[in-house]
Amino acid sequence: MQQAILERPATREATEPTGPRSGRRSTLGAKDRTFGFMIALPAVLLFLVIAIYPLVSSIGTSLYDQSLLTPDRTFVGFDNYVAIFGEFMARLGTTLTFATLATIFPVLLGVALAVLLNARLRGRNILRGTLMLPWLLPGVVVSFLWAWIFNDSYGVLNHLLTMVGLPEVSMLGNPTGAMAAVVIAKTWHSFPWIMVVALSVLQTLPAEQLEAATIDGATRSQRFRYISLPHIVGPVALVATLEFIYNFGNFDTIFVMTGGGPGDSTTTLAVSLYQLAFGSYELGKASAMGVLWLILLAIISSAYLLLNRRLEKR
Repeated sequence: MQQAILERPATREATEPTGPRSGRRSTLGAKDRTFGFMIALPAVLLFLVIAIYPLVSSIGTSLYDQSLLTPDRTFVGFDNYVAIFGEFMARLGTTLTFATLATIFPVLLGVALAVLLNARLRGRNILRGTLMLPWLLPGVVVSFLWAWIFNDSYGVLNHLLTMVGLPEVSMLGNPTGAMAAVVIAKTWHSFPWIMVVALSVLQTLPAEQLEAATIDGATRSQRFRYISLPHIVGPVALVATLEFIYNFGNFDTIFVMTGGGPGDSTTTLAVSLYQLAFGSYELGKASAMGVLWLILLAIISSAYLLLNRRLEKR
């Protein structure tokens, strides 16, 4: 009897959480969910207004023959896609050329400077701050700066060439020179942030590994190839992929410096879409090109996310 009396409070206490306390927990959970939804609601509405609505509207406009000059529009189905597909493929080649070159050179320059600044160099802190200046400037300012440098009539480049007795060059007046000019401008603007990423990764490399390799007789190039490079290749690959996505949609550099010329030699997808919408006023065709461009960017972004996940699992 005494043992049953002693066990009775424990039994009552054990069965207590299934009563009112469980109801209180479910009530608090519902309140938390409602509170979280109310906090997220403004951001969701803003996302719908800024991103989803223009996307749906562009897809709808791509199915119509619509112009900025007239308020009327006519449903044409996929005729706009058929009409601009040839131009889309032509501009895609130019876009891939620019995006690839404007990614490779900043990565090479950024990694090289990161290795240099990671060494015991006098005044390296001043150099780090100075080399960050191009990244702090807006893209339009950088584009105007390099357009002034490469100008055929009064550019700094031709002035310097004349001073040393060399013939002048027309960077912006021929297709090859124009592409080289925009790539140089984008490289100068982009290399600092790649340098910062590579430098930050190099500084996490244990000094003991480098010291052990030095004691074993490894040269500087061998230490970089077998120790430093494998350590930074993952983060640099992610940065390079992200930089390629940025360059694939770049507009200000090319539009300010060349306007897509000479001819169509530097007309990328971004410039071509602008010309269709605000040059020819063909909103339907411009929207169709934008939808195709969006699909291609979605594929590239998916590849970036897949690469990021694989590197995170390592």
